[in-house]
Amino acid sequence: MVYDKCDTVAEMAERAISLRLDEEATCALELLMREGKSRSEAIREAVVDTARRRLYEIAAADASRVGGDEGDRREVAAVQALMEELSEEG
Repeated sequence: MVYDKCDTVAEMAERAISLRLDEEATCALELLMREGKSRSEAIREAVVDTARRRLYEIAAADASRVGGDEGDRREVAAVQALMEELSEEG
């Protein structure tokens, strides 16, 4: 899955932000920087990783919801059958 910043932010230029870290966040940042990453690189990576995890959580919740709904399962099966039919034709 690819995180697309356009999903959440229409047009935001790169800019500096400031934040206050508590002790836990400071330790976490230090851990992320151990491999030679700059503070900015580590923070950017953490933000993107967190957003990706959230997208996976949303997808998993949607899959669970669809799997629990008979009507949704029938609709998914119909779409899959149509896609198979179309791929056989082309």
